[in-house]
Amino acid sequence: MRGLRTVVTAAAVAVLATGGIAGAAVAAESGAGAGACQSGTLKVTTTDAGQSQVGMNHAGTYLKVTNTGDETCAIKGYAGLALEGAGHTALKTKVRHGDTYFAQDPGAHTVTLKPGGVAYADLVWTHTGADAAPAKYLQVSPTGSNSHSVVPLQDDVDNGTLNLTAWSAKLPTAG
Repeated sequence: MRGLRTVVTAAAVAVLATGGIAGAAVAAESGAGAGACQSGTLKVTTTDAGQSQVGMNHAGTYLKVTNTGDETCAIKGYAGLALEGAGHTALKTKVRHGDTYFAQDPGAHTVTLKPGGVAYADLVWTHTGADAAPAKYLQVSPTGSNSHSVVPLQDDVDNGTLNLTAWSAKLPTAG
């Protein structure tokens, strides 16, 4: 029992150390001394941003994350996503990071968000009816942590597969 406790304690220290290092890396890369954004200060919404993302059985939207906190912070990489059906039941979800049908992936890089600042990611799926998941909602974790927002997503998603670009200070576009 004592050996098991030691292993668990060592694992917990390693996880905390890794998280601390990751947060320090985001702050160092931002160049502005901004720490990693805390999930409680980020609000996620969807927006078409005035651009149509419909064509050839593809549909899409932009994810928009806003820093609602009082301090500048930084995010990096890709949001965590999970589809939900009616009654907020979990649906099988597969997420592909990279280019989407409508936009080039800017790649994982640090985005600094001042208070009120925003970042965007392009989210695209197909809806031909191929083993479609009847999605009603989308869980979005802006930092990839367990903390998430839930936004409406009223569409069938083929095979539960979502395509997603990394966060960017500008709308991801085709080029």
